[in-house]
Amino acid sequence: MSKGKRKRYAAEFKAKVALEALKGEETLAQLASRYEVHPNLITQWKRTAAEGMAGLFTKKLTGYENAHEKTVKVLHEKIGQLTVERDFLAKAFGK
Repeated sequence: MSKGKRKRYAAEFKAKVALEALKGEETLAQLASRYEVHPNLITQWKRTAAEGMAGLFTKKLTGYENAHEKTVKVLHEKIGQLTVERDFLAKAFGK
C-alpha cells in the first residue's frame, strides 16, 4: 500500500472545527465524521485554540502584530510622501 501526501488544512478550517469542539454541542466522533478528519486532530486543534485564547486578551503585541504595525507605519509614510509629490506636480503643471 503506497502512502499519499499528508493532507493539509487551512487555518480557517482548523479554527472552525476547534470552535465547534470547544462549544461541546457535538462529540468528537460526530465532528470527526461531519468534517472528515481524525478525532485526534480535532483534539490537537481544540487544545491549540484554548491555549492561544489568552493571547487575545493581553496587551502585548505578538511578533505578527508588531510586524503589522511596522508595515502600516511604513505605508502611511509612503502615502504622505506620494501626496506631497502629487501636490507639487499639480502646482507645477497648473492643475
